[in-house]
Amino acid sequence: MISTVTTATVTTVTTVALATTLSAIAMVTLLALLLQKEIVTFSDSDRAQALNRRLNVAIVPLLMVFVMLVLVKVIQVVG
Repeated sequence: MISTVTTATVTTVTTVALATTLSAIAMVTLLALLLQKEIVTFSDSDRAQALNRRLNVAIVPLLMVFVMLVLVKVIQVVG
């Protein structure tokens, strides 16, 4: 029984650490994409405008992930 609890504990800690790492990577990626979009916004070229639209394809899902992460953290604090 002790080995089962220890294995379950290690698995849980590893899963939490992995989730935290992936969350941090997602937030850094979102920040980089938003900065790039802001820089591209000031250009008048057609190529820059096309890049601006393509950046939305990556930004929108990452924003949804960000909102979910914030909701989970708020629920953890409140609940």
